[in-house]
Amino acid sequence: MTALTPQIRDILNWYASDNPGTRASLARILNQGKLGGTGKVVILPVDQGFEHGPARSFAINPPAYDPRYHIELAVEAGLNAFAAPLGMLECASEVAPGFPLILKCNSSNSWATTKDQAVTATVDDALRLGACAMGFTIYPGADAFFDQVEEIREIAQEAKAAGLAVVIWSYPRGGEISKAGETALDVTAYAAHMAALIGAHIIKVKLPSDHIEQEDAKKAYADGDWSTMAKRVAHVMQCCFAGRRIVVFSGGATKGEDSVYQDARDIAGGGGHGSIIGRNTFQRPRAEALAMLAKIVGIYEGQA
Repeated sequence: MTALTPQIRDILNWYASDNPGTRASLARILNQGKLGGTGKVVILPVDQGFEHGPARSFAINPPAYDPRYHIELAVEAGLNAFAAPLGMLECASEVAPGFPLILKCNSSNSWATTKDQAVTATVDDALRLGACAMGFTIYPGADAFFDQVEEIREIAQEAKAAGLAVVIWSYPRGGEISKAGETALDVTAYAAHMAALIGAHIIKVKLPSDHIEQEDAKKAYADGDWSTMAKRVAHVMQCCFAGRRIVVFSGGATKGEDSVYQDARDIAGGGGHGSIIGRNTFQRPRAEALAMLAKIVGIYEGQA
């Protein structure tokens, strides 16, 4: 293993209760790529085929129908890890042996009438593929949330025993949460905190707006300055054990380059650990995607 920098040693100390195998799996992600050793990460997730369908996800850039395209993109761009469902990893895993893989083990689809996800892969699958982490989505607020928590409790227990890390996508929705509330500051911070409480090593949430959704929370937020994204990111970090958990923020739907770069600057400015960015890269031509990822990496290196 690559020698650990002081930044990585500090981060791994947050997870002192984990066994050496799990800490080594985290170190694989943190030491990989152009940001290796910095404590910052950029991860390529490609689960959109499940969530939105193949044509909506890949028709705009046809080479992206091939799972190998994505892991090659992640490797060439010098990213920290590649996250995807079982079949995609099975098809692409031989492309870059040793590259950190995150097995996304539950998924939904655009036809679903309930806010839930099906478990689609196991810890044994992750070990067979040489993955270093399990990825799992929870929907705080949804009727299925409590079942999802029980599912990830069992998966996380098995994963940690096997030396794997746990990555939780925490996306509030359902129940009394409005559409605007799904990215409200109070709701996003609450969702991130719940992922930390469940035992996630790495937490993925969306960037929060300045909207406060919960009536009962408005007093707590009344005196704060939430006028900039960096300040809102800093609050999400604060809610993840005072910044003692790795938190990455999703890129969302495809948007203009300047918006993508500003997101990265705000994440860095608020003390976030990085970006987990999919559609904004793989839906662009390869050369454009590589240029974009290079600039994002440069922002986290403090160069842009």
